[in-house]
This record gives sequence, C-alpha cells and structure tokens, in this order.
Amino acid sequence: MGANRRRGRRTTIATALAAVALTTGLTTGCDAVGTALDCVQTADTIADSVTDLQQAVENAADDPTRTGESLTAIENNLDRIGDKTDNADVNKAVDDLRTAVGNVRTAVDNGDTTPDLGPVTDAAGELTKVCTP
Repeated sequence: MGANRRRGRRTTIATALAAVALTTGLTTGCDAVGTALDCVQTADTIADSVTDLQQAVENAADDPTRTGESLTAIENNLDRIGDKTDNADVNKAVDDLRTAVGNVRTAVDNGDTTPDLGPVTDAAGELTKVCTP
C-alpha cells in the first residue's frame, strides 16, 4: 500500500514539475525553474522521510536509533530547501516543520516512545503544498 501511495505522489509531483517548468519557463529564467524543481523534489524526499519516521516510531522497540536517523534526514533536507529559496511561504513552512521535528526529537530524548507526529505530518503537508504550484 505504501508503494502505491508513493507512486501516486510521484506521479502528482511529476505533473506539478511539468506545470512549473512550462509556466515558469515562459515568464522567468532558468534559476527560478531550478529552484522550484529543487523545492518540489526535496519536499517529496521529506514526505518519504516523514513516512520513514512514522515507521521508525512504530518500530522503536526493535531499533530505537532509527527514529533519530529519520529526524536527522528530515532536518538535512530542510537545510537544502532553506538554502535555495527566498520565498516567504516556503521559508515559513520549513521553519514550522523544523520546529515540529525539534519537538519530536525533544520528546524522544525525554523518553517518549510514542511522540505525537501529527504536527510533523501537517507541516510536511504544508511544505509540499507551498512547493507545488
């Protein structure tokens, strides 16, 4: 089921990328297209990382280090987006997701084996929305 969801999301992303390339290509330079593509691709990677985080939390008893690794992967991808854009909406979404991830990391560090991932999921969804035209 997860593979079908990812495939569907990638199809949606590919369609969005084509729309961005066509629309942006007509009105702006290559840098804007590249930035938009980077944002969409990284948002997709973050969405996959959030899925991995959810699975890591569910299986924390088997491998407690996976949760930390998933959080680090999301943070690294957020750094990539933040470094490549000056769009206020994208930056806000990145900041919100960074805060949510930080809260989960703090909860896990404090011994919470079932941290609330709702804010992470919501913030990742918002980032995907602002990265997709």
